[in-house]
Amino acid sequence: MTQRADTESADDFVTANLKRNYSAHFLDGMLSFAGFRLISTPTFTPAYLFLLTGSKALVGVGSSLLQAGMMLSPMLVAAALSHRGQVLPAALRIGLFMRLMILALALVGWVLDGPSAIAATFLVLFLLGMGTGGQRIAFNLLLSKVIPIRRRGRLQGWRNFVGGLIAAGISYLAGVWLIEGDFLGNGYASIFLLTFLLSCAGLLAIGLMMREPRGTAMTVRRPLFAHIASFPSHLADRDFRAFLIAQSTCTLARAAAPFYILFAGSRIGLDGPAVGGLALCFMAADTVSNLLWGRLGDKAGYRITYMLAIGLWIASTLVLMLIPSGFGLALAFCGLGASISGYLMSQQTMVLEFGPREDVAMRLGLTNTLDGIVSAIGPLLGGMVASLFGYDPLFLGSIAMLSITLLLLFRLRDPRRET
Repeated sequence: MTQRADTESADDFVTANLKRNYSAHFLDGMLSFAGFRLISTPTFTPAYLFLLTGSKALVGVGSSLLQAGMMLSPMLVAAALSHRGQVLPAALRIGLFMRLMILALALVGWVLDGPSAIAATFLVLFLLGMGTGGQRIAFNLLLSKVIPIRRRGRLQGWRNFVGGLIAAGISYLAGVWLIEGDFLGNGYASIFLLTFLLSCAGLLAIGLMMREPRGTAMTVRRPLFAHIASFPSHLADRDFRAFLIAQSTCTLARAAAPFYILFAGSRIGLDGPAVGGLALCFMAADTVSNLLWGRLGDKAGYRITYMLAIGLWIASTLVLMLIPSGFGLALAFCGLGASISGYLMSQQTMVLEFGPREDVAMRLGLTNTLDGIVSAIGPLLGGMVASLFGYDPLFLGSIAMLSITLLLLFRLRDPRRET
């Protein structure tokens, strides 16, 4: 009876503070999303790593180190937060750490050069990955506590839409002005500094506006290894297990993403306007499609949006390979931006819908740890394949993994329909 009363009290709190929390998430998503998209999309960062190293294989190493960091932190953060009555204070600390690593990436670009710059950049990318993985757990857990499930897609769609508009405009200007003009002596470092400032503004909005209910979905504090020992119970859910396998094959396919811009550069060059133009195509499509993905996901479930996004991803990769002209590359990057946007929204929202509310933190930890393991291996292999055999085998392998993902999702029952 007490547990039911606590649940009803928490639900009342969520309802009373929904407008405030919705606005806080929107502002953070709009500003932070705009900043993060400048470095997370497969355009500026891979191009910067290639400029820094001159090696496709080392581009893969840098991407793998970023993902390796994302592999290590999710379970640590999930274990630390799963028993807490409130998540917000820890989420703010983790978010600040991540943003400081972005600032460090900018400072390395300005201060160092040669092998020392490469080594320091790789170290910072690893630490940035740790911050990113931890933030993903903390902020998704926070989202699950303060925003009702049927409002999350709409929120993510609109915040990503507005943030994407900002990012799309900035990305083109960043290519034309910052990179081409070698702003402050290093255009890419200037982009990282801009990312830091935008994302800090978003974090400030969360810190000032967010109101979180205390004590909901609270579990007994346990050691990390006790949480790891609980994995088999989560994996006993057939549909959640299938979801994890589908996520893994899709993550392997994503290993080709850092090389999209390098392939385009081999056809039309990697100067500032070219990188900025393709980044604009990617982000503009990402932006516009977010509204569609969010609305469709709220109405029909995220299994459907996941499948549609994967289908579009396959088609866009084929366009990239078969029409390597300026128009074809622009069309391909539009499709890739829309598809990867739909994939990320679907995967991150769908995982919240499996199982009871009190297990959300550990499901997020398990999901993101597995994603990090596969993501750390994927770009490294992708860099080796691209260096030894060229881009076509890499892209064909990505299509094969996406096709397997699509088949797995087709057989998966929608968790929304089970609740």
